[in-house]
Amino acid sequence: MAQDPLVVFTPSGKRGRVAPGTTVLAAARQLGVDLDSVCGGRGICSKCQVAPAYGEFSKHGVTVAGDALSPWNTVEERYDSKRGLKEGRRLGCQAQIVKDVVIDVPPESQVHKQVVRKAATARDIVMDPATKLYYVEVEEPDMHEPSGDLERLARALHDQWGLADVTADLHILREVQPVLRKGGWKVTVAVHRGTHDHRPRIMEIWPGFHEGGIYGLAIDLGSTTVAAHLCDLADGRVLASAGVMNPQIRFGEDLMSRVSYAMMNPGGDREMTTAVRDAINRLTVEIAEEAGIAPALIMEATFVCNPVMHHLLLGIDPVELGQAPFALATADSLTLNAREMDLTAMNDAARVFVLPCIAGHVGADAAAVALSEEPHKSEDLVLIVDVGTNAEILLGNRERVLACSSPTGPAFEGAQISAGQRAAPGAIERVEIDPATKTPRFKVIGSDLWSDDPAFPEATAATGITGICGSGIIEAVAEMRMAGLLDPSGLIGSAAQTGTDRCVADGRTHAYVLHDGRAEGGPLISVTQGDIRAIQLAKSALYAGARLLMDELGVDAVDRVVLAGAFGAHISPKHAMVLGMIPDAPLDKVSSAGNAAGTGARIALCNVTARAEIEQIVRRIHKVETAVEPRFQEHFVAANAIPHATAPFPHLSAAVPLPRVGFNTGAGDDGAEGGRRRRRRRA
Repeated sequence: MAQDPLVVFTPSGKRGRVAPGTTVLAAARQLGVDLDSVCGGRGICSKCQVAPAYGEFSKHGVTVAGDALSPWNTVEERYDSKRGLKEGRRLGCQAQIVKDVVIDVPPESQVHKQVVRKAATARDIVMDPATKLYYVEVEEPDMHEPSGDLERLARALHDQWGLADVTADLHILREVQPVLRKGGWKVTVAVHRGTHDHRPRIMEIWPGFHEGGIYGLAIDLGSTTVAAHLCDLADGRVLASAGVMNPQIRFGEDLMSRVSYAMMNPGGDREMTTAVRDAINRLTVEIAEEAGIAPALIMEATFVCNPVMHHLLLGIDPVELGQAPFALATADSLTLNAREMDLTAMNDAARVFVLPCIAGHVGADAAAVALSEEPHKSEDLVLIVDVGTNAEILLGNRERVLACSSPTGPAFEGAQISAGQRAAPGAIERVEIDPATKTPRFKVIGSDLWSDDPAFPEATAATGITGICGSGIIEAVAEMRMAGLLDPSGLIGSAAQTGTDRCVADGRTHAYVLHDGRAEGGPLISVTQGDIRAIQLAKSALYAGARLLMDELGVDAVDRVVLAGAFGAHISPKHAMVLGMIPDAPLDKVSSAGNAAGTGARIALCNVTARAEIEQIVRRIHKVETAVEPRFQEHFVAANAIPHATAPFPHLSAAVPLPRVGFNTGAGDDGAEGGRRRRRRRA
C-alpha cells in the first residue's frame, strides 16, 4: 500500500505524512508549523506564501518531483495578476501536496518572526576605513591648460590631500563634468583604497560639501542567519543591526546537506547563490530604511562566513569542500565589486572585502573571531568556541594558535527538537527546575518575567508560549541533569523514579513536561528522549573538537574559555559546563564574547590595517582536521555522557554538585547503560 506524501518544512525541520490533496497550510497547522494566514484560506491575504524546493535532498531522504504540488489554480492566478507573487512562491492555502515535498516558510510568512540575536558588541575600533570622504576645490578649465576635468580633480586630491595616482571608473567620468559645474568647482568625493588596491579609486562624487555621510555593512553570513551591522565610516558607530534567516536552509539545514544538494542537483549551487544574494539585497534595503539613509550611501561591505557559505556567496561550486582533502578555491582575502556579485542594493561602485579562510572547514568567520578576540596575543591558554550549526574552535596563546571546526548540527538553533523553534517572541529561552519539587519555571523571548510571576500570563498574552529555542533547550537539559531527572547517560527517568508526574511516558521512553498549554489552545512543550539525544550529539561534537586541539598542544586543561556567537552569548557558563559542551574550567573564567565574528567583520570594515593583520594571523594558525583524526571519534563517544564519561570536571563538581542517579527501565531502556546491558546479554 502506497504511503501518504511526506512533507518537510524548513527552517523548523518539522515533518510528517499527510493525505494527498492536503493544502500546505493545512499540513503546516497539522504539524505545528509557524505559517501565517488571516483570510481563512481564501487566497486574499497572501500571508501564507511558501517556497517549495525541488530536487534531491539527501539530508531529508526525499526527492522532490516537479509535480509534487498541485498546479496553479485560478485563485493563485488571480492573485498573481493583481498583486504579484515572487518567483518560486505559492499560496499555502491553495497549493495541495501530491507527492513528497520540501517546503520553505520564508520569514515574512511566519507568525512569530525570528529575533536575530547577533547584536553588535560594543568595541573601541581605531578608525582607518578603506573608503573616506574628501572635500576639494578644483581649478576651473582654462584655454591655456588643456587637461581634462578628471585630471584636474585628481591633481586637487593630490595637492590638498596627498592622494597620488587616483583612478576612476566609467560612471565617474559620466558624472564628473556636471557635478563639478553644479558645485562651483567645489566637490566631495568618496575614495577607496583597500589592501589589494594599487591605486586609490574614486567611487562617488557630490557637488559642494557632502553632509550625508558614507556607510558600510559588516555582514556575518552564517549557515542559519545572515546578520548585518550598518556602520558610519566616519566614526564607526553602528547605526542599525538587522538579520534574516539564511534562505538556503530549504536546501539543507547543515553545510554538508547543501554540498550534497549541489552534488545531486545540477545548477543547485547557483540556486543557493541566488537565494543568499537576494536575501542580502533585501537586508541591505531594510537596514538602510531602519537607519534612515539612502542605500546608495552604502559604499562598502565586509563579509565573514564559513567555507561553504564563502563559496556559495562568491558563486563557486562547493563540491570540493564535501570530500577530502576539502580544498578551497582560494583561502586568501578578496576585494571585489559588489555589482559583479549581484549585490545591487548598495552603491553602484561599492566594494566588497571578504576575509580570508583558514582552511577547508575553518572559514573567514573563524578568522574574524581571531581578529576580534586576539588569541595570538593572549598570555594564558584560551579556548574560543563560536557556537553555531558548524562550530569554529580556536585554542592557543601568543606562542601558538590551533583551529578546527566541528559539525554540531542545527540542534543548538532549536531544529531537530520536538517543540523546537527559532528564537522568536514566545519561545522559551531560560529554564530553571527546582531540585526538590522538580517544578520548572521559564522565561520567554519578549518578556523579562519568569513564568511563576503572577503578571506573567498578561505579559505574554500577545506572544503566547510557542516552543523552545536553542538556549532554552540547553538550559532545560542541564537543569534536568542537576534536578536528578536525567542520569549521566542522558536517560530520562519515569514518574516513579524521579518523583514527579511531569515525567510522562512517551512510547518506550519518557519525556519531561515544561509547559502544557493545551487547555488554552496552546502547545504541549516537553523535553523528549529524542531531544536529549540530539543535544548530546551536538555537544559531543563541540567537546570533541576542543579536546582534539588540547591533545595537539599536549594539555589537559585550559586557563579560560570564551563562548562566541549569538547562541554562545545566550547560554550561561554553568549550563554549558553541566552539559559538558566545553572542557572543565573555573566558572569565573568562562565568558561570552557576543557576536565575535560580527565584531571582526566590523573591525575589518573600519580599519584597513586590520585587513592586512588578519591575513598575517591566519597564516600562523595551525588547522586540525576533525574529519580524518581518529581521536575525534574517541572523544565524541566519551562526551555523550553528561557532562562526560571519563574526563574529570573538578571545577564544575566544586561549583555544581551533580546527583548520582541511574535509571533502569528494563526492556524500554534507551539509555547508554541499557545499551551496554543489552550488549552483554547478547554476548
